[in-house]
Amino acid sequence: MTISKRTLLKSVGALSIGAAISSLDPVEAATKSLEQAPVVGIKRVSAAQADKHTAKVYFTRKIDAEHLIKLYHLVNHDITGRVGIKLHTGERHGPDILPRDMVKAFQAQVPNSTIVETNTLYEGDRYTTKDHLETLKVNGWTFCPVDIMDADGGVDFPVNGKHLKKVTMGARLPNYNSLIVLTHFKGHAMGGFGGSLKNIAIGCASGQVGKRQVHGVAGTPPADWNAWPAKDHFMELLADSGKAVCDHFGRHITFLNVMRRMSVDCDCAGVRAAPPTIPDIGILASTDLLAIDQASVDLVYSLSKKQNHDLVERMESRHGLHQLDAMKALHMGAKTYQLIEI
Repeated sequence: MTISKRTLLKSVGALSIGAAISSLDPVEAATKSLEQAPVVGIKRVSAAQADKHTAKVYFTRKIDAEHLIKLYHLVNHDITGRVGIKLHTGERHGPDILPRDMVKAFQAQVPNSTIVETNTLYEGDRYTTKDHLETLKVNGWTFCPVDIMDADGGVDFPVNGKHLKKVTMGARLPNYNSLIVLTHFKGHAMGGFGGSLKNIAIGCASGQVGKRQVHGVAGTPPADWNAWPAKDHFMELLADSGKAVCDHFGRHITFLNVMRRMSVDCDCAGVRAAPPTIPDIGILASTDLLAIDQASVDLVYSLSKKQNHDLVERMESRHGLHQLDAMKALHMGAKTYQLIEI
């Protein structure tokens, strides 16, 4: 059975929000009045409250190559050998994908690195390796090698998850010694939000096997997308898959979340994505997966309701915050984090 992207976005109720709000003020003093999201994976603490087990999340309001590279150098201690940069390269002409020139400058600073991707479960611009390679050219991802990791099939990664015992990843993922998870943080039609967890849990899974496992529809899926697992169950599947990747790389994985042009829709929506209605926030970096996604969510909630309403509604209506609880239950991060502004 093949699945169209249009059917997916329609079935999960992708929002149509109209024109982007262009008059929003920049983020002001977000870290000074930061509130936790209502469902807490881990708690933010001050420098005085932090201990040796507290995860460090570095944060800058400046969104450019210089600051992306600066934050990366604070969390790249165990990035060695052949390095994969897991990036969502997007559907053709997607308006919200990470800026090509920023990624190009970043990749040039990482020796022996390759952008890595996998094909999609739905029919679209990245459904087959042939179409995916053409889409990479259209979107300008031609300045370095890009490895479609499931072009030759998949490989099973074991995991002691809540629901899954193995997840089929792209067959070439084990070719890399280290993984940099470079994520465009935004909304997501099924996940509520797409952070570093979503980038590896779905983004590393093979298109026609692993992604079915992560969506809970291995084998022949129901024709009606509304019958697919969603909300809490889907978030737990994401955590299971993300844990498989993290267990495989151990200390040789690090995370960067870029919070700009945050539509309620994923970059897989391409030109159909709803325009962003929330201001850009900044860049975060951490070696702790749970901490960086928790901190990103907390920064969204720190804004006024006028500014964050649409993205918060997307998160909460899909039970997206359960991603954080699910990661906590699987011991995928520290119990506290400290936000360190650079």
